[in-house]
Amino acid sequence: MSRIGKKPITIPAGVDIKIDGGVVKVKGPKGELSQAMVDLITPKLEENTLVFERANESRTARANHGLMRALTNNMVIGVTQGFEKKLQVLGVGYRADVKGSKLVMNLGYSHLIEFEIPKDITISVDRDNKITISGIDKGRVGQVAAVIRDYRRPDRYKGKGVRYEGEYISLKAGKSA
Repeated sequence: MSRIGKKPITIPAGVDIKIDGGVVKVKGPKGELSQAMVDLITPKLEENTLVFERANESRTARANHGLMRALTNNMVIGVTQGFEKKLQVLGVGYRADVKGSKLVMNLGYSHLIEFEIPKDITISVDRDNKITISGIDKGRVGQVAAVIRDYRRPDRYKGKGVRYEGEYISLKAGKSA
């Protein structure tokens, strides 16, 4: 058995889970998410827990057993607590600001970069140019953070750019060393 796949998911109060055919729908205080299940994995709702069983011991069934459990667990956490990623904008003259439904960034290019904020994601920027991205879908929050980071990745010589909070960039010595 998969170590992750065999763990039951405890359903917290205020969360409603429905299984319609091959789709698991999770509804909570922050919103609603759904995930299509792989054919070989069947979710079973038992009182206050959700358990996943696989049809056989094939390689694909074993590979997807833990995956389906992890995705469903992330949905339960997302509709109750939510997820967030933090980015730092470092560099002289580098700025970020939210204007309406757009994230406007000055990252050293000749033009401003305007990023349209998706409807299911909230973005805030504090005075220290720290961007906080939050939402209920873990994959979506991570993808938006990666897209914003790709506008100006941290360079290896001075460390300027957009980086994840707590990310370590090993700086190169340069020509003088």
